Amino acid sequence: MPTTPQKARKLIKENKAKIINYEPFTIQLLYATGEAKQPTNIGIDLGAKHIGIAIQSENKVISKGEIELRDDVKSLLETRKTYRRSRRNRKTRYRKPRFDNRKRQDNWLPPSIQSRINNTFMWIDRFVELVPNPTLNIEVGKFDVQKMMNPDIKGKEYQDGSSCGYYNTRYYVFARDNYTCQVCKKKGKILQTHHIIYKSKGGTDRANNLITVCTDCHNHKNHQEGEIFYKWMINKKKTPSYKEAPFMNIIRKRVFKKYPDANITYGNITTPKRKKLGLEKTHYNDALVISGIEEGFIDNVEIFRIKQFRKKKRSLHEATARKGRKEPNTTQKRNEKNTKESKGFYLNDKVKVFDKIGFISGFCNGGCYVKDINDNYITIPGKTYKQVGFNHLEFINHNNNWQFISQL
Repeated sequence: MPTTPQKARKLIKENKAKIINYEPFTIQLLYATGEAKQPTNIGIDLGAKHIGIAIQSENKVISKGEIELRDDVKSLLETRKTYRRSRRNRKTRYRKPRFDNRKRQDNWLPPSIQSRINNTFMWIDRFVELVPNPTLNIEVGKFDVQKMMNPDIKGKEYQDGSSCGYYNTRYYVFARDNYTCQVCKKKGKILQTHHIIYKSKGGTDRANNLITVCTDCHNHKNHQEGEIFYKWMINKKKTPSYKEAPFMNIIRKRVFKKYPDANITYGNITTPKRKKLGLEKTHYNDALVISGIEEGFIDNVEIFRIKQFRKKKRSLHEATARKGRKEPNTTQKRNEKNTKESKGFYLNDKVKVFDKIGFISGFCNGGCYVKDINDNYITIPGKTYKQVGFNHLEFINHNNNWQFISQL
């Protein structure tokens, strides 16, 4: 159960408690306190990229926050595949094919999805361990993706792709965007398709990289740096996508199997309750409602945020050799590609620099790079370079590959 930092320090100093976890900071009492236990409820708001978690007891909020999962696994695996395929073509072009030798286990999932599911279950289990005999409440989702795109779909139409019936991808994009220019929002003009990621920057001709614009807006000026098309590319403008829905369908079945005693709810039940309580739409507020909070609840706790951090780079080779290399790339070893420690600081250490909380993302000669939890560099005031000297750092604690920060 929650306690004050002052009382926790006193209990530890008197050897009446021991530290179980630093983030979130958790202690365990070393003496008997009786069998009285207050009921606790944990609410879990599952999502494809974020998880909302809240713990409450007797209508008082104990903890709440959200966890951000990695979404770069797929792109990293595709990059690795490209590098390996290129190297095999150059070095072992006459090797016999071995793709038929590999077999997938039952219930196999793509690594990107499996990673998110594993981390989701890991955090649910970790919070369940923090409180005694909690009641677990989980919100899941069930989606019919085809019906979301076409409410009138029926029968064998489910077997057709989203672009079925269109002359080509271009006409499908026009229909998807309702024959409306996405810059000036006007209809009735001559339309063209624009590549969100420029072809010169590696953009593809797939529908999710195409968007509808009119000939007046599709000009040279709008392609220049600082203009709308360039901003779309930098910000990776999203087109209507439904890839999160299949993930929620996948994890729903696995939640039923792993947590058979949990109370299962759905979004159409959570939303009206959240609006009735006057809470804004966030993952942790949804989790609060899922946990069974009622009107008149007490909430004076900080909001925590947890984010996964990729610490190691295991690539044996690179497409482009790094600048400043003293030896050929072929002589580099896998375990020498990562600088794990320098001057007593380690990768992903939580530090305070210029009154801001950040995490060490890399090292350089005489210093390091520090990012906040939103992936923004923390730099020396008045300077444009990203390096920060060790003398500016105030060490807080070491981390594994997760970043934890609390804020009001």
